[in-house]
Amino acid sequence: MSLNFMSSCSIDLFLTDSHRTEQLGYILGQHLPAGSLILLQGELGAGKTTLIQGLGKSLGITEPISSPTFTLVNEYTEGRLPLYHLDLYRLEKEQVSTICPEIYWEGEEVVPGITAIEWSERLTYKSDRYLEINLVHNAKRGRQATLNLLGKHDLNLDFLLCLASTTVD
Repeated sequence: MSLNFMSSCSIDLFLTDSHRTEQLGYILGQHLPAGSLILLQGELGAGKTTLIQGLGKSLGITEPISSPTFTLVNEYTEGRLPLYHLDLYRLEKEQVSTICPEIYWEGEEVVPGITAIEWSERLTYKSDRYLEINLVHNAKRGRQATLNLLGKHDLNLDFLLCLASTTVD
């Protein structure tokens, strides 16, 4: 079912290990269209880069994906869709605008693809639609991923149900 709505949808998933975190990214990459924006939040080691590695695999990217902590932006263009991976960890909130992150999700100056931003809470400007993923380490259950689909969307949400069914042990 395709829905056009202006609201939010939230799902909590428990990911038992890093393989499940990567699998979450893989499934997202299979279903998200060009122009999608993923905003990732979580402490160091929460699994943000692992999730993006799975996303890249599903897009057919063969180049190793690593966090662009020092380069700030990694562009992977050889897949089914381009993947733009930004890491804002080393930037202060007021410095973020200097790298113009919006050019990636707006798709006007680069080929539209999927933009994934680590430490996204440092953004001063966000798109009017995005998928926010908060990763938290849970000592008893592994990682908890809270997915919030925010803004105006016209996409099939069935894949979120698929995520819930594939991450249960």
